[in-house]
Amino acid sequence: MSETDTTAAGPAGGDAPIRVLLVDDHAMVRSGVRTELAQHAPDLDIVGEAEDVEGAVAAVQALRPDVVLLDVHLPGGQGGGGAEVVSACTALLPVTRFLALSVSDASEDVVAVIRAGARGYVTKAISAPDLAGAVRRVAAGDAAFSPRLAGFVLDAFGTGVGDLAVRDDELDRLTSREREVMRLIARGYTYKEVAAELFISIKTVETHVSAVLRKLQLSSRHELTRWAADRRLL
Repeated sequence: MSETDTTAAGPAGGDAPIRVLLVDDHAMVRSGVRTELAQHAPDLDIVGEAEDVEGAVAAVQALRPDVVLLDVHLPGGQGGGGAEVVSACTALLPVTRFLALSVSDASEDVVAVIRAGARGYVTKAISAPDLAGAVRRVAAGDAAFSPRLAGFVLDAFGTGVGDLAVRDDELDRLTSREREVMRLIARGYTYKEVAAELFISIKTVETHVSAVLRKLQLSSRHELTRWAADRRLL
């Protein structure tokens, strides 16, 4: 099972569906996302929609969704788009979490919305099952990024300690294959993408990830990304 196929029904792993608010200024995009998620992710409940900054902020405050799926380029407000929505709703964090869904893969867009407080950023080229998986991860408090985009975040939020020495004793706990898997996962690859890259099965990827987290005493891929970034391993 890849991480995008996780079956957790709610943000706390219970039976309640994950309540999602869709924010995009194009009605056809909202309709398409709603339709695709209904077909591929019955555990996600679309509780509302918004098309601009003001409408999004009002909807978040009124509906208190688990996850807000929002575009980064939105009309209204002070021109800050999705990042402005996140910033205006920080009082609701972490009850409500934000996942950017955009056609843009520009570093400035990614960094702005993550700096504002979003938990992830995926592009509109993502498949419906992978989008559902990203929503579930964000709802659970983890991070979710399309491949390549995680690097922007690591560059922007790095520790700035380029001379930080890598602790050999920590790396020595990992096999060479576990190190390969660790680097790809930390860069934002899905389990399926790691499997394809390394020519191994998804089940094997899961086994390696579990071993890496256990050996490094980490609890999530978000922590793993920070661990790798701190040591300049990406």
